[in-house]
Amino acid sequence: MPPYAEDPLDPAAGTGEGPPAPAAGTGEGPRPAAFDWTEAAARRRAAAGLVRTLRPRAAESDLLDLASNDYLGLTHRPEITEAAAEAARRWGAGATGSRLVTGTTLLHTRLEQELAAFCGFEAALVFSSGYAANLAALTALSVPDGLIVSDAGNHASLVDGCRLARAETAVVPHADPGAVAKTLAAHPGRPALAVSDSVFSVDGDRAPLDALAAVCREHGAGLVVDDAHGFGVLGEGGRGALSEAGLAGAPDVVATLTLSKSLGSQGGAVLGPARVIEHLVNAARTFIFDTGLAPAAAGAALASLRLIGAEPALAARAGTVARTLHRLLTAAGLSAVRPDAAVVSVRAPGPEEALRWAADCRELGLGVGCFRPPSVPDGISRLRLTARADLTDAEIERAVATIVRTAPPGAL
Repeated sequence: MPPYAEDPLDPAAGTGEGPPAPAAGTGEGPRPAAFDWTEAAARRRAAAGLVRTLRPRAAESDLLDLASNDYLGLTHRPEITEAAAEAARRWGAGATGSRLVTGTTLLHTRLEQELAAFCGFEAALVFSSGYAANLAALTALSVPDGLIVSDAGNHASLVDGCRLARAETAVVPHADPGAVAKTLAAHPGRPALAVSDSVFSVDGDRAPLDALAAVCREHGAGLVVDDAHGFGVLGEGGRGALSEAGLAGAPDVVATLTLSKSLGSQGGAVLGPARVIEHLVNAARTFIFDTGLAPAAAGAALASLRLIGAEPALAARAGTVARTLHRLLTAAGLSAVRPDAAVVSVRAPGPEEALRWAADCRELGLGVGCFRPPSVPDGISRLRLTARADLTDAEIERAVATIVRTAPPGAL
């Protein structure tokens, strides 16, 4: 149960899992061994039905995958895997050091240049993960007396970026530009950022980017948008939600994204004005002190980016698959959120039912995501489906039939 979204005030998402505070008194009595407290934490998780487990997958599987984030189906495309292999053969298995020492290759530079040009931004900077990119953007672009206004539905990496930033953070209701405006107005004159996902990873709904940008400009605030679930799916040929909204390349807008979803590789990036990217090179700790992205990942991402440019229909197909899944599921009587991109969310009666539903689907050869509290801040459990561009009509129908067949009481 990965923490794609979490409530920053939820103890289970932060300090609540740590060791208990020392009891008042003389300090006499047996001293517990190191990490004994983890057993109590494990018991609490088990009692709440929130135990996470690792399930290694085989290189080849008959499972129909609607659980991954491989939106365009590029992870196993022969030209992408060959690009990764060629990069490893030429540049080595690893980047060998931080980007500022030996970790920057010509592949990294080409990827940054072509990524910025494709998405419509002045410059880009590649990181070892999308998580690291979000931490960099929020910590390096905030100041001690500043303010960050964060959507309550933001991804965990944005939540953690807010926690690590030196600025004050105000969490506002989900997708509410009015609340952002009210919060910025209450702190006049302070350097401020508003931060939001472009497409939220739980329900797949889209942020009101136009309204957010207008509010930020009215109050002189910067806008940071995580386009992880929009890039490759939204905009002309998959250029992203910011391009679609006409905000790409704006001097007061910064985008972050991941290379591990639509590009089928690994890594992350920050895109924005050249002066912002230069600042990150000099101030972002997750850039300065982290080993550079492995050449194989950079090579695969670059090949995927070029393939998307050559095959713009991929983005449109992902959207078509999402809408088809939604139409068939709702026609069958299930409660599914209308998708704005490639994520289709199907409501479950409760956390135990959602877990059993996903397991039953898997037994019938269908892999789906399962989100339960506290990973979902609204407390609603659901199945999360990925609408991949390479799914056939027959596979879509098979997936829907399996989901409907295994639906628990109360879901239909």
